[in-house]
Order: sequence, then structure tokens, then C-alpha cells
Amino acid sequence: MTDLTADAALAADLVREAGALANELRGPDLVAEEKTSVSDLVTAADRAAERLVTDHLAAWRPDDGVIGEEGASRTSTSGRTWVIDPVDGTYNFVQGLTWWCSAVALVADDDVLLGAVYHPHEDALYVGGPGLPSTRNGELLHPMTDVALADACLTTYLHPPLYGGPVGEVFGRMVGRAATLRMLGSGTLDSMAVAQGQAHVRCQHSVAAWDWLPGAAIIRGAGGAARRTEAGGVVWSVAGAPTAVDEVCAALADR
Repeated sequence: MTDLTADAALAADLVREAGALANELRGPDLVAEEKTSVSDLVTAADRAAERLVTDHLAAWRPDDGVIGEEGASRTSTSGRTWVIDPVDGTYNFVQGLTWWCSAVALVADDDVLLGAVYHPHEDALYVGGPGLPSTRNGELLHPMTDVALADACLTTYLHPPLYGGPVGEVFGRMVGRAATLRMLGSGTLDSMAVAQGQAHVRCQHSVAAWDWLPGAAIIRGAGGAARRTEAGGVVWSVAGAPTAVDEVCAALADR
């Protein structure tokens, strides 16, 4: 097994510093720009936090690749790539809500090695991966309890214009089998709730790598499962309690 101790420590420092910087820049004068919709925003804080992370990686991991939500890109010569989400939940960040975070993941050989997430509002730092037991502020998370979808709290997101048509149809079928539903606006923080047993499964379609990999890594490090499956013409990302993950995928496939 690869020793990820140094990488995990670096990842923890990266997200803590990025989150602290974004939080410092947050305020009434911060201008938000639309990317693809009124709920898909970017600010100078997002860009500054991403630049901080990429500058650190250029110094400490110059051979590793970089992919960032706000456009950072560097080709890997090591076979490893860092995936960066400087502010996940930018709409919440702009609106003064607290459900946002900074996140990174390290990927190699077509799989995620580790994820790190920092939630400034709670001063909560999460680190973990498939071969790295997940922690919150250095304390091991309790192993995830398996649960059926019918007994599960499901976290998700779907833009209102997509409630109709094939995507809305499979979405409705899937959420209709859950015990209860939450839409909170940061997929990565939703994943941290799942990893801690506060929710049980996360499902969302067309999720970018930076919105998927950090959370999926930490869920897997807590004993959960993470899968991607196609339904309704889009790819759905599902992570959480293994039985609930299987049942979400079955519901999406209409089984």
C-alpha cells in the first residue's frame, strides 16, 4: 500500500489555507459572476483560493498534475493529479449561508487516493481515502452503518428546469424510494454528512471531478461505497451506505 502520510498532511494544509483565505475575502463587496446559471457562481475568493493551492502544489509537488474548477491546469509527469475545488457551494458562500467548504483530491491510476475537505464555519477538517481511514480533526470517523434506501436520508441536487423529461423522471423514481430528502447546496459537505452518519447516501447527476472525488474518497475511507451509473441520458454519482448505494443505482435503472 502506498504511504500517503505526507500527501494527506499536505492536502490538509491546502484545504485549511484555501478555506481560511476564502472566508477572509467573503463580504458584502465581493462580486459574484454567473457561469452557467444563477446558482452556478464564481467570485474573486474562488479564484484566489485556487491560486493559493496551485502555488503550493507547484512548490511541493511540481511533477504532479493539477485540475481546478476555476481553470487551473497542469499536465502530470508523475502519474498523479490533484483535483481542486476552492469553494464548493459558492451560491451558499455568496448568500451568507454556512454550507460551503474547500476541497482537494489526489488521483492516480484512474482511482482516487485521498480527499481533504475543510468546513470553515465548523473549523472541521476531514481527510481520508480508500486506503486511508477517514478522520475529522484528526479523530477517526466511526465506521459507516449500512442502511437500506427506504430508511435513508438522501442528499441530492437537481436544477428546477430539469424536473421534467428523462432526467426528472429517473430522479423522481430514485428519491421516491428514500425515507427523506435534503438539498443543501454543497455536494462535498453533503458527503461529509454521509461519512459521519448524519445522512446516508448522496446522489447527483453530471457531477464534475472536483465535486465528486474529495467526498467520495472520504466516504470510502469511512467504509462506504461510491459508484457512477448512467440513467436518463446522464451519469449519476452515488456514494454512501453500501446497501443504499446499490438501491439508488437500481432505482435509477428502474429495477
